[in-house]
Amino acid sequence: MKTTPNVSTLIYDVGMNTGQDTDYYLKRGFNVVAFEADPNNVGFCRQRFADEIENGRLKIVEGAITENRTSGGFPEKVKFYQNMDHPLWGSTSEDFAARNEVLGTTNNVIEVDAVDFRECLEEYGIPYYLKADIVGDEILCLRALREFQNKPEYISIRSEKVIFKKLKKEFKLLEELGYDRFKAVQQDVTDWHINFQDLPGVSIDYIFEEGASGPFGEDSPGDWKKKDDVINEYRRIFKFYWLFGDYSYLIQTEKGKEFIAQLERFARRPLPGWYDTHAKHSSALD
Repeated sequence: MKTTPNVSTLIYDVGMNTGQDTDYYLKRGFNVVAFEADPNNVGFCRQRFADEIENGRLKIVEGAITENRTSGGFPEKVKFYQNMDHPLWGSTSEDFAARNEVLGTTNNVIEVDAVDFRECLEEYGIPYYLKADIVGDEILCLRALREFQNKPEYISIRSEKVIFKKLKKEFKLLEELGYDRFKAVQQDVTDWHINFQDLPGVSIDYIFEEGASGPFGEDSPGDWKKKDDVINEYRRIFKFYWLFGDYSYLIQTEKGKEFIAQLERFARRPLPGWYDTHAKHSSALD
C-alpha cells in the first residue's frame, strides 16, 4: 500500500467544468488540482484562472479518468461524449450519453487523453478534500484510493440515481476506505452563500455559481449520519427518482416533461434534482 502523504492545503476538483467549484476553493485559500475532460471547458478555465495557474496555486489535468482495461494495459485515449447543450453533462459513460439524448440534448463524440488517477495521487499528494462529479465515473476515484494508506478527510461524490444496488456499493466502498459519517446533500445551490474570512482576514459573503457543488466538509448542510441512516434517506429520494427522474416514464413524453416543469415551478426547486454523498473519514477530528 502506497504511503503518499496528505496535503492539508490541497483540494482535488474532479469534474472542473467551467470552474464553479475551483473558484470557491481558491478563494478559501486552498491550492487546487482540477480534472476536466472537455477541451472547451479546459480552454475557458485556463483563461479564467490564468493568474492562479501562473503562481502555482492551480494545476489543471486535462483528460478523462479511466482504469486499466482487462487486456491491453492502460489506454492512451478514451471516448468522451461532449454535451453541446449542457457542458456539465459531458461523460465517458455511454449510458449517460443515451440519457442526455432522451432529455433532448446533443452529444459530440471525441477522443481525449486518458488520465490515471492513481498516478496523480502519487504526484500531487492526498488532498484534504476530494470532490468527484464526472457523471457516472466517480467510483473510479474511490477505487484508486484503495491503494493508498492515507485518505482525504472529506469526500463528496455525485451519487448513483438509477440503480439502488449501485448506490449501496458506493457506500460499501466508502466504508471500506474508512469513511464512517455521511450526508445526502441535494445539489440545488441556487442562492446558496457562505460567509468566511480570506487569507488577509477580510470577511467574504460568497455566492455559489450555478452548477456548483456548494460547501464541503463541516460547512456542508445537514448533520453527519451513520451509513444505514443515509441509505434509508436515499430510499425516499429514489422514490422521487423513479417518479420524476431521468429514466422515469414521465420524462420520456412531452406531456410528462411539462407536468414535471409545472411541479418544479410550484415547488421552486428541481424535482427530484440530484444529490451528492458527502463522507467524513474516521481519522478526521470532530
